[in-house]
Amino acid sequence: MSKNILFILSAPSGAGKTSLLHALMNDAEGIAVSVSHTTRTQRPGEIDGKHYHFVTVEDFQRMIAEDAFIEHAQVFDNYYGTSKAGVQQQLDSGTDVILEIDWQGARQVRRLFPDAVSVFIVPPSVEALRERLSDRGQDSEEVIERRMADALAELSHYDEYDYIIINDQFEQALDDLRCVLRAQHLGREQQRGLVSAIR
Repeated sequence: MSKNILFILSAPSGAGKTSLLHALMNDAEGIAVSVSHTTRTQRPGEIDGKHYHFVTVEDFQRMIAEDAFIEHAQVFDNYYGTSKAGVQQQLDSGTDVILEIDWQGARQVRRLFPDAVSVFIVPPSVEALRERLSDRGQDSEEVIERRMADALAELSHYDEYDYIIINDQFEQALDDLRCVLRAQHLGREQQRGLVSAIR
């Protein structure tokens, strides 16, 4: 029987990572997205334990002191982190786990889970990225420029990942992502137990 796999999914803002992940999870079996802890305020419609684990700053800092996170970061005034025990429990229960995190978090995860499989989603071009950020209609030109600068900085870390998927045609990118997840269970180490049983 193959062991369960920890996947890392990263992308610059506007590359379509979240849309791909939602589409993937619509028909996925045996895989779950890790739910992060955060200190940010719970928004209307969000469910504690489903969208995030909402905790106080004091609780989050206590968890840091207890080394309870695989990775954590402060984004502006809020903390975000991935529970070590939560991910391990999911893996032990027979589920693959996806972490939706940035390149800095990915580096932290690899130190604890060197076998984690990492996937980086990129836009087809800088022009397409700018168009996607502008089409959201939510941000001022100043904010879009800042997001563009952040996205280009994020793109420079593509070579730290095992797989690169270009999100030009959405359905093709989604199929590519599914292929990566399926292929990981066909590797020699993953299939060793099955082959031993056959022999």
